[in-house]
Amino acid sequence: MRLEKDSIGPREIPDNVYYGIQTDRAVENFPISGLRAHPRFIDAYVYVKKAAAIANQKIGELEPKLAQAIITVCDEILAGKFRDQFPVDVFQMGAGTAFNMNLNEVLANRANEILGTAKGSYKPINPNDHTNMGQSTNDTFPSAVRVAGLLILKESLHAPLEALEKSLAAKGKEFDGILKSARTHLQDAVPIRLGQEFTAYSEAIRKSRLSLLEAEKSLYELGLGGSAAGTGLNTAPGYRDLIIKELSSLTSLPFTPAKDMREAMQSQRPIAEVSAAMRNLCLEITRIVNDLRLLSSGPTTGFSEILLPALAPGSSIMPGKVNPSILEMVNMVAFQVLGSDHVIAMGVQAGQLELNVMMPVIAFNLNFSVMILGNAVKILKDKCIDGIVANRERCAQYAQSSMGLATALNAYIGYAQAAEVCKHALKSGKTIIQIIREEKILTEEQIQKIMDPVKMTEPGIPGKN
Repeated sequence: MRLEKDSIGPREIPDNVYYGIQTDRAVENFPISGLRAHPRFIDAYVYVKKAAAIANQKIGELEPKLAQAIITVCDEILAGKFRDQFPVDVFQMGAGTAFNMNLNEVLANRANEILGTAKGSYKPINPNDHTNMGQSTNDTFPSAVRVAGLLILKESLHAPLEALEKSLAAKGKEFDGILKSARTHLQDAVPIRLGQEFTAYSEAIRKSRLSLLEAEKSLYELGLGGSAAGTGLNTAPGYRDLIIKELSSLTSLPFTPAKDMREAMQSQRPIAEVSAAMRNLCLEITRIVNDLRLLSSGPTTGFSEILLPALAPGSSIMPGKVNPSILEMVNMVAFQVLGSDHVIAMGVQAGQLELNVMMPVIAFNLNFSVMILGNAVKILKDKCIDGIVANRERCAQYAQSSMGLATALNAYIGYAQAAEVCKHALKSGKTIIQIIREEKILTEEQIQKIMDPVKMTEPGIPGKN
């Protein structure tokens, strides 16, 4: 054990750990969930610390030897070392001070070790004076949230979303010649092509993806250099612009200084914008997978217009049963993201005066949502969409028997008489075309022109266009 002291008092810390007294207090005070910071959030915060060390050295505030030691530790952490040294629960003291000090202590203790002094001595590098130089939790934590969000979105969600969009579009082309009945209110409607349905799904994902990309733009504006209250107290001239320039270089992301550092600290609106875009994406994804569950229902007592890949037995008691397991999983993930969005919304509105102290829970829910949604979307594409097969016979059966075919008669015999045809067909169990023939409503030549279901799937008046 080693003895450390902070403003609260002394405390013994295990000598084999790199974190210090403030981290140890946080672990003791917040044994809440067992959940730890997302690895990319750790990376993001380390990038901020490394950029700060470089900037402070360049403007002459931090001795080169000390700066280089801190930078070396940052590189070690980014390479995967010391990941077990961040034990602070994601539900912690407000604003994220515990995590900031956790990182500051790890950086200071390891840097001092490199320089030949013992852990816990905090000489020559102190976690408050050097690894936190020119910084506050209040400007670095929200900046790290934005950096992490962008990193995770870029590596976890964008590519799977684009791949899902393309997969749905490919199915749209594959199924373009398959005629079926549309349904509105879950009742028979006019003919539609199965490919048209899938093409529409692809377009919905495309628009949602572009909306997310647009929302992300607000994350590039950072309040770094704002220090404790957005006023920049204890930051040297030139530090603010330089740390953002260095951070951009380290991450290959085009960050810019906030137009108003106070606003960047008070408001977490950018996170809410991204979360809202993800919420809307999940609403679309939920709608689409619900449709696919309906279209694949059966195989004998449901729609059964499409067949999903069989991945696992679907029942512990009913032999041969196969369920839409991937679609059900995606539903659950979407619901979780919607719930996380509500937590983020509540956290964003809870900001008071110069600071939002709910940033830790905002950060956790954003990072968690992006990760699970990206994983779910990838599995959806790979294990479900790519393997969907059309049940052509069932689709054709529904197309020919749909009461919606009577809609094409409106321009020739009027809505009221067309409705009577529907009633007769339903009562007799015959198709619309059979009734038209029996009652000689149209000639055979007219039937071929007007009642062609394929022509009903494009704009125009059947038989006239």
